Amino acid sequence: MRVVFPLIAQRHQTLHALPIALEMAIRHADVEVHVACLTQSHMQLAKSLASLYPDSPVIFDLLHLPDRLRARIERHGLRVVDRLVGLFLSRHYFKKFTAIVVPESTSLYLRKMGVKKPLMVWTGHGAGDRAIGFANHLRRFDFLTIPGRKVEKRMLQKGLIRPGAYHRGTYAKFDVVQRLAARGQKLFDNDRPTVLYNPHFVKRLSSWTCMGQDVLDYFAQQDRYNLIFAPHFRLFDNDRTSGEALKQRYGHHRHMLLDPGSQQSIDMTYTMAADLYLGDVSSQVAEFMIRPRPCLFLNAHQAEWRGNPNYQFWTLGPIIETTENLGASVEEAFRSHPRFLERQRQYVLETFENTGDKPTAPAAADAIIDFLRRTA
Repeated sequence: MRVVFPLIAQRHQTLHALPIALEMAIRHADVEVHVACLTQSHMQLAKSLASLYPDSPVIFDLLHLPDRLRARIERHGLRVVDRLVGLFLSRHYFKKFTAIVVPESTSLYLRKMGVKKPLMVWTGHGAGDRAIGFANHLRRFDFLTIPGRKVEKRMLQKGLIRPGAYHRGTYAKFDVVQRLAARGQKLFDNDRPTVLYNPHFVKRLSSWTCMGQDVLDYFAQQDRYNLIFAPHFRLFDNDRTSGEALKQRYGHHRHMLLDPGSQQSIDMTYTMAADLYLGDVSSQVAEFMIRPRPCLFLNAHQAEWRGNPNYQFWTLGPIIETTENLGASVEEAFRSHPRFLERQRQYVLETFENTGDKPTAPAAADAIIDFLRRTA
């Protein structure tokens, strides 16, 4: 049996699939496990994380891609068309596997490229409430791993999963975070409370375009809080010049840390270090909640969020629609946190069924192999 884990999307998705591959290679010696990447830098990231699992005999492969295109991705970021080109040029490579395990959905195009035999397995890459996490195309996967009861309920209601073809209780990213915890470091040389501003990249949902500059300017001018600005990885992945310009503009403020897309922006370094989460619709708020803390949400587009399951996480803290009194709003979020604490705890249990302290990738790896032995 041969199983491949293609890492063809942005780097933040790596942590949701790679730990399952590494555990699968350790736990099932009779299964040949491959991890395939589009670029050398992505492979370096994967190998760096794999060093946390020194006993894993996983095999790393570089997918077929013209050198010029590979260099363009390294300089300017990844586009959907780059993924599709990589899949098409590597279609014969994928045909030799029993299963293809992915954290994204672009790989479903392999079916249209003649890759019919391997079973398709989905790990997902987040545990938020947005509708995109419950899209109809997910029913085209043969097997899925999901985090908890909240996701299971919505997927069953939509007919996206069926008994015997999914495994509940997986959030592999937490496994990596546990192993990285020993490398933790102090981010600021003061004892101020730290706020994490984490805007999403989808313009119609994000607070960045109409509020982001005001947020950065407010925190630059005050002396009460530290600020970590670590947006969704995709916000600046295709516009790295703008990300670097922001670092230059605010970098002289010692109480501000701006990270438009390093490994620390995707491995929960900042979500674990912050005292308050400030954001809009990113699923990173669910990860932040594994240790319940104050939240403040920015409703930048007058979303009708009450009673909307796509905004369930907005019940975990106050919501504001303007940044005019941002300082007072942050202070109120800290003050009112006891009112939201029990709701946050229940949200974590419904979403993950654990608080990130127990590995979940081993059981996911076993469940996938069990399914393949029964089905392939």
